[in-house]
Amino acid sequence: MTNNNIQTLLREIPGVDSLLEKIKNSPDFKNIPLSVVKSSIREVLERIRTSILNGVIGEKEVYCDAINDKVILHEKIIQDVLIYAKETIAPRLVPTINATGVVLHTNLGRSLLCQDALERINQIAAGFSNLEFDIKKGKRGERYSAIEQILCELTGAESAMAVNNNAGAVFLCLNTLARDCEVVVSRGELVEIGGSFRIPDVMEKSGCKLKEVGTTNRTHLRDYESAIIDKTALLLKVHTSNYTIEGFTASVPLTELALLGKKHNLPVMEDLGSGSLIDLSKYGLAREPTVSDVVLSGADVVTFSGDKLLGGPQAGLIVGRADVIKRIKSNPLTRALRIDKLTLAALEATLNLYRDEMQAIKKIPTLRMLTMPFDETVERANKLINDINLKIESMGIEDRVVVGYADLSSRTGGGSYPEYSIPSRCVTIDPKSISASLLEKKMRLYKPSIIGRIDNNRFIVDPRTLQKGEDQIICNALADILNRE
Repeated sequence: MTNNNIQTLLREIPGVDSLLEKIKNSPDFKNIPLSVVKSSIREVLERIRTSILNGVIGEKEVYCDAINDKVILHEKIIQDVLIYAKETIAPRLVPTINATGVVLHTNLGRSLLCQDALERINQIAAGFSNLEFDIKKGKRGERYSAIEQILCELTGAESAMAVNNNAGAVFLCLNTLARDCEVVVSRGELVEIGGSFRIPDVMEKSGCKLKEVGTTNRTHLRDYESAIIDKTALLLKVHTSNYTIEGFTASVPLTELALLGKKHNLPVMEDLGSGSLIDLSKYGLAREPTVSDVVLSGADVVTFSGDKLLGGPQAGLIVGRADVIKRIKSNPLTRALRIDKLTLAALEATLNLYRDEMQAIKKIPTLRMLTMPFDETVERANKLINDINLKIESMGIEDRVVVGYADLSSRTGGGSYPEYSIPSRCVTIDPKSISASLLEKKMRLYKPSIIGRIDNNRFIVDPRTLQKGEDQIICNALADILNRE
């Protein structure tokens, strides 16, 4: 493109005001704020200006008239402004369909809230509440009162509280109980979880000094005892919920560590992480220590997550001895880490279901998915296969895909049950007109976004993590995508 052509096209670029004049009465822009319209115009015009200066706009450029490549079409600019404006105001946090089979999928929001929790959130969010008001006494109350009693009932602890997440819970406990002092922990328990959250780093930031004992695979009670000095303030155990060490190993049971703590008048803390309130081995899963197991074993303070195996909202729960929890509550950092009224409402409703174990299994989505029998995944997979085949046959595109099944594994996810797989019958989708990776991308970019996985060059849909009505959405999305190819 010649320099004259570039200058001609630059002069053809309309001004912001002239485009606003054309847009102001358009029904397409009716619900878009004026500030967004203006910023969208500037963005689109800047793109055009850059394209002209880079010499990539000309007779084949859609902004130019098909006959006269020196005339820029304002209508096309307005179309692009509308697209950009709609993208700007569209929500960034959107629902997705989890077809991966990973129940506690951290990237997809971990636990789904039960219906009871959703209803309680709506009730509390719509009006005022007694968040920090004691109705009986008629004066200021404690935020934790909504969940303290039920947590103590379910875990056997003397006292309880909650903060914004388990990392915050660990940080707060360490800062309260061992600031400027040493914390003894086994080298094999210095874990890292998602987002580069490392126990040693949290300890450092909380003002504690880490005292490692034992080796990666073997730690003995004598290792802990020999590490205790005047500056020792806490004995810490960290449940390795996201990995396992097998073979020549040894670790100290919490019961023994608790006795050692009493002998030296030191509190013993366990970061349980996933924090199951039910022994899920009764439902076919591997045995994991429950919170009540840990409390009964003698831990003075236990921390665990609200949005993992518990199946509630994101929260860091702290239970334990009354005098220890009282110290933690009085730490000024507690205010910075406190949970809001909506989280409290959801947490209370979720915990209340645990008073009846069968109701908890039935109503809490995380527990329902984890304990779903293999036969139910077979039934759901068969129905989805049948629905897909009927749909594509009615559209005459059955030659574009082969739909079948495979017995694969679901995962717990969320750093829980390391390496444990749950048998599940999955739907396999083998497209013929496009690659499996391209199909995965198109399903992911669909609205709503459908997140699956690829196995052996097939797109996999695991029914274990599908919610009510989502199988039909997947069926329609697949047919739509294949029909366009």
